[in-house]
Amino acid sequence: MAADTASAGVIAITTGVQVIGERGADDIERVVQVLTTGIGLSLPANTRVHIYTTREAFRRGLVQDAALGEEGADELAAFAIGIARPGRALLNGRMAVGSREWLRLVGHELTHIVQFDLAGGEGRAEQWLAEGMAEHVAFQVLERLASGSVAGHRRVALARVRQQPAFAHGQLDLSTLGPPRDFTLRHQREGSVETYHLTFLLADYLIERHGFDALLDYFARLKHQPSSAAFRSAFGYSIAMFEAQALAHLQAASLAVGD
Repeated sequence: MAADTASAGVIAITTGVQVIGERGADDIERVVQVLTTGIGLSLPANTRVHIYTTREAFRRGLVQDAALGEEGADELAAFAIGIARPGRALLNGRMAVGSREWLRLVGHELTHIVQFDLAGGEGRAEQWLAEGMAEHVAFQVLERLASGSVAGHRRVALARVRQQPAFAHGQLDLSTLGPPRDFTLRHQREGSVETYHLTFLLADYLIERHGFDALLDYFARLKHQPSSAAFRSAFGYSIAMFEAQALAHLQAASLAVGD
């Protein structure tokens, strides 16, 4: 590890996760404990969390620790504060140490690592569902750490999702939120906050209908099935059918919460 990509030192956490960097390690341990003992997720052995102290250090870490090219690292560092790869998370630690957003970020990115492990690699899932589940788990973490609640975030998301451009025009277009690159382009174009609210609500609706374990089943099936088949196997209908039902449900629910 180059000294300028993170603070020196590797801190071994009792849960088996290593933190490379000196800021935010205690919070990461708290989140890992909730994920594993509270929610029941399994992080792969030798999971690492890299914490960088500046955006430039984060950008260099994307190249050196996540094997991104210079151009990709420049693009990602311009808007992202965290990224997950199989077995590791890379976080911009500028808001580390106790903040609600830091805890949410850690929970979100570690959930992606769980997803990659279940699926046998990255990029196999519908990106809208990967992001939505990661957001949902992150708010479950906040709730267990007395820093937020799933129900509270649901109310906020339902009120604000009406500002998401596709939703405002009566559509979801999940086919262009499925591939990772397409998802990135859409959330940059249509608004990251609004789009992540939408993904949370989609995952929340699946959990309401089928339970959280059905999401884990979907990701596990990706080891042997393409995403569309895994979705049908896990939930009992196609993505297109879910899209139509979810749109109607969210339209009604968003109107019910008012402003």
